[in-house]
Amino acid sequence: MVSWVDDCPPTGPYGGVTADQDEAFRQLGLAMAAAVALVFVILLATFRSIRQTLVLLVSVPFAATGAILLLLVTGTPLGLAALIGMLMLIGIVVTNAIVLIDLVNQYREQGMEITEAVVEGGRRRLRPIVMTALATIFALTPMALGVTDHGGFISQPLAVVVIGGLVSSTVLTLLLVPTLYTMVESRRGRRRRGGRVERPEPAPPARTDPLVDAVR
Repeated sequence: MVSWVDDCPPTGPYGGVTADQDEAFRQLGLAMAAAVALVFVILLATFRSIRQTLVLLVSVPFAATGAILLLLVTGTPLGLAALIGMLMLIGIVVTNAIVLIDLVNQYREQGMEITEAVVEGGRRRLRPIVMTALATIFALTPMALGVTDHGGFISQPLAVVVIGGLVSSTVLTLLLVPTLYTMVESRRGRRRRGGRVERPEPAPPARTDPLVDAVR
């Protein structure tokens, strides 16, 4: 005789933990999507250009790529702590790109050409961007190495994710973002001019005196 207990799904501590973990993953995924949307709105309101906003947001997926690669290299599992680090990266990695592009726009408003403004902006912001990234990376290195005994299962994946994202996003900010900015803004300038090269107007013919012509 089979009792009704046999028909019930198996329950236990592991089933509850798995369900809670799945729910936490889902909530963190929604939080990251909301964070990207909020960053997009803020950037669009600040720069008033959807092209420049999309160029800045390119750093977000590349930062995630660097974080995942460092997780694979170090053999760190992708858990809740790592996802929290991903959520932190969304706001961190865009900062350097914002500082760079804002300075480039200021140079363009002063009359510089696009390429000249990008080169000068990159030269001016190279040292602050690199020093900021290195300071954060060195500060998180003890956590990534597992020096802290208590809470290492939380702090180590978070630090690994942030370090990997900062490395890839810094390289991206200094190389890919200026390149994309130059391509987008140059194409936009050509469209404004209609794709035609402006040529100088021919000089009007010299006016002569009719009396002088009659004498000649």
